[in-house]
Amino acid sequence: MRILVIEDHKDILANITEYFTLKGCEVVGALDGLTGLHLALTGNYDAIILDLMLPGMDGNLVCKRLRENTRQRVPILMLTARDELSDRLTGFQVGADDYIVKPFALAELFARVEAVSRRVTGLKKNILQIHDLTYDLDSLEVARGGSLIKLNPTNMAFLQLLMRKSPWVVKRRELEEVVWSHRAPDSDSLRSNIYLLRKAIDKPFDTPLLHTIHGVGYKLHGPT
Repeated sequence: MRILVIEDHKDILANITEYFTLKGCEVVGALDGLTGLHLALTGNYDAIILDLMLPGMDGNLVCKRLRENTRQRVPILMLTARDELSDRLTGFQVGADDYIVKPFALAELFARVEAVSRRVTGLKKNILQIHDLTYDLDSLEVARGGSLIKLNPTNMAFLQLLMRKSPWVVKRRELEEVVWSHRAPDSDSLRSNIYLLRKAIDKPFDTPLLHTIHGVGYKLHGPT
C-alpha cells in the first residue's frame, strides 16, 4: 500500500512511517495541511492518515477539499486528540472514513487502514489509476486527464504490468515475458514499444509518468 500521512508532530509521523514501512508500505509524509492537500490531489494513494489540528489548513478543511476536488475515492482516517462526539461527527460529515483518537496503538492504526482500504476497493470499478492516468480493465479503455488514449495490444499489456507494479521498477525481462513469453524478442522491439507507450501517455501532457531506470527497466509513477 501507498500511504499519505499528514501529521505535524514529527515524532508521530516518524513512528507511523517506520511501522508502516516495516509492514511493506510506501509512506509519504506532510507536516502541514496545504502541503498534504497538494500531495493528496497530485499523487496516487491507497489511504490517507490525516491529523485534525494542522498548521496552514486544518484536517477537516483538507478532508472537505479532497472530497470536493479529487476523482479518487481514497480512504481517509482522521487522527486526532479530540475525542468529543461533536468532533467525530464533524469528521464524518466532511468525508472521513474512520476516526482514531490519540494516543493510539500503531497495530490498530494499521489494521484500520487495511480495513477501510478493503471496503473502498470493493466499491471501486475494476480500474487501475496512477495520477491522472486510468486503465479500465473491464472496458479496456485507457485515458489521461479525461482524454481517451489508443494503444496497441503490446503496449496495453506493458501498461497494465507497469501500473500494477507502480511505483516499483519493472525489469526489462519482465516486460519482455509479458508479450514474448520465454522467446527473446528482437533487440529493438521492447525499446520501440516503450517509445510508443511514452509518446501516447506522456508526450501530450506536462507531467511525465513513465521513467527509464537505465540498465534495469522502467517504472510508472506520478509526482510526489
